[in-house]
Formats: sequence, structure tokens, C-alpha cells
Amino acid sequence: MEQNAQAEIKAHLMQTNEKYRHLVEKHHEYDRQVEALEAKQALSGDEEVEEHRLKKLKLHLKDEMEQLVSEYRLQHAG
Repeated sequence: MEQNAQAEIKAHLMQTNEKYRHLVEKHHEYDRQVEALEAKQALSGDEEVEEHRLKKLKLHLKDEMEQLVSEYRLQHAG
């Protein structure tokens, strides 16, 4: 039940919250870039640094998205 409620909140925020939608889009963009790097057989030093940077950015975006979900949940608790 909890996962379903979480999914519903995320779907609602995707439709109604521009900031949340932007964060999700950026997260997907970084995810695609990480996947492209991970698909390579070997990474250069610069590519390894870039992969690490992208993963940190993704994590930061995920934290921001979760914060928005938490705020929504608090505002609509009842």
C-alpha cells in the first residue's frame, strides 16, 4: 500500500509540479549518460571522473525529488 501511495504522489507531482518534473527529467538525462559510459569496455580517467560526477548529481536530484514527495505528503496528511 505504501509503495502505491508513493507512486500516486510521484505521478501527481509529475503532472502538477514543474520543479519535480524538471528534476525527474534531469535525473533521466544523467542516467542515460551514466549508462552510455558504463556500456564502454574501458573508461579513460576523465570518463571515470565524469561517471562519478554524474552519479553524485543523480543522487542529489533523487534527494530533492524525495524531499518534494515528503513535503507533499506532510501538506496532504489527513
